[in-house]
Amino acid sequence: MSAHANPLTPARPGSAFSPWTVRGSLALDALVTGGNGLAYLALSGPLGELLGAGRGTVAEVGLLLLGYALAVGALAARRRPPVSLVRAVIDLNLAWVVLSLVAMELWLEPTTAGFVWIPAQAAAVALFAALQFAALRRRARELP
Repeated sequence: MSAHANPLTPARPGSAFSPWTVRGSLALDALVTGGNGLAYLALSGPLGELLGAGRGTVAEVGLLLLGYALAVGALAARRRPPVSLVRAVIDLNLAWVVLSLVAMELWLEPTTAGFVWIPAQAAAVALFAALQFAALRRRARELP
């Protein structure tokens, strides 16, 4: 078996679903966002209490995240995601980062866990935006 056929071997930078490619960075974003959305929906009560955001807010965010994950996943499934749509994902990710931090300060009453989790998830979303931006730039340099 070659190294590239082994599922435990990380994807090469040049393979379609490497996190260094546009499709790969979108797929990673969709996977993590969808996982968060499912957790928020399934555990909205306990997570709402733990984070200090409330059951309803956590459930609503979970639904929003699931819808977003499906849209980003559909974009990642395209052979060559359009630049304009990838830029929209980057912009939405950056808006999420800002809104998460603003919500933490203005609307929510987070617990200690919330004060840790909200900036941590915002940092992860910022990383997705950075990966997607870098992948777009890399793809543009590779065009003939």
